[in-house]
Amino acid sequence: MRFDFTAEEKEFKNQLSSFLDDELPVDWHGPADESRDDHWNLNQKIKKGLAKRGWLVMSWSKEYGGANASPMMNTIFAEEMAYRRAPGHDRFGTRMLGPTLMRFGTQEQRKKYLGSIASGKTQWCQGYSEPNAGSDLASIQTQAVDAGDHFLINGTKIWTSLAHRADMMFMLARTDPSADPHKGISLLLVDMKSPGIDVLPIINMAGIHSFNQVVFDQVKIPKENLVGSLNDGWRAGITVLNFERSGIDYAAWARAALNELIDYTKHDDSETKIIQSCPSTGQRLAELDVEVEAARLMCYDVSYRQGKGEVPSSEASMSKVVATEAYIKVLDYGLELLGMYGVLEPGSNQAELQGRFFKLRMFYTSGPILAGTNEIQKNIIAQRGLKLPRK
Repeated sequence: MRFDFTAEEKEFKNQLSSFLDDELPVDWHGPADESRDDHWNLNQKIKKGLAKRGWLVMSWSKEYGGANASPMMNTIFAEEMAYRRAPGHDRFGTRMLGPTLMRFGTQEQRKKYLGSIASGKTQWCQGYSEPNAGSDLASIQTQAVDAGDHFLINGTKIWTSLAHRADMMFMLARTDPSADPHKGISLLLVDMKSPGIDVLPIINMAGIHSFNQVVFDQVKIPKENLVGSLNDGWRAGITVLNFERSGIDYAAWARAALNELIDYTKHDDSETKIIQSCPSTGQRLAELDVEVEAARLMCYDVSYRQGKGEVPSSEASMSKVVATEAYIKVLDYGLELLGMYGVLEPGSNQAELQGRFFKLRMFYTSGPILAGTNEIQKNIIAQRGLKLPRK
């Protein structure tokens, strides 16, 4: 594995950084609150700017509006976007659904949907988790009943990010209730404006409306919106998750937060001098620096393997576990370091680092849960990586 960037990769990183310098507000610290119209408008503006420059789906083939960029280039893009906590990176459409449609979708589906994803016009959301089915997706109960030229969908999805902003959803639904749990499931594309869909907000611990509960009551979905074969949605659905888990976002978020802490401890004032005088401060920051850099390199290893044509399933799970846990450790230590001032509300004139660490810690409590809990990831590592028997 190489540990340096090519001249082309360095130039792209610089161009992307300059673009974000121009587009993000001077005082931007992120993350975006999608319930705020100003943040959502910024998201749309940046997404379309990325699309105009050919960066939004640059890893896609030229046939579908991409540039055949390497997995390494795509990782550089994702890392810079995450490090800046920048909105505009439509991971549901560009990273997850798009590649899945290229593999399992019909030519008509690719023609209809990939162009609008590449141009930044369509916002997608993911309908997987249910009240009684999270990491164990084989337990989903939402049903899609064959009704001739369409399916009738009834059920509930939960923790659905951006459902209140999305134009479309890709979802898993049970199309054969009599089949084994991993069978009888299909992957469907749903217009969020369809009659019978009710989106209910879920406010997270940070006070941000990002998640939703989505209720389906006799929702009609055309048969042509079935992705892949009927009752074979498990295979396509897991492919979506593999694309989701192979991101570097968590490691970049951890690095951004850690760099903020390091800069904070270098301030020349009475409060930080007390922190500087504590021998454990340097030791702990050094430990976190090692963990965050290790997580980052593991993510790059996934990209390196993808570039060689491999399918790094257990490696992607390893990077997700290490990066999410490192990020939580950084945020926890940040709150310890900042003391009582660190938990003040953003906007308070006494809040250290503008209250960001407390807000981020509340926001990313779900990090080890999203995209499959870390416990599930460890099972994948044990079975696929270590070849241990399944129990």
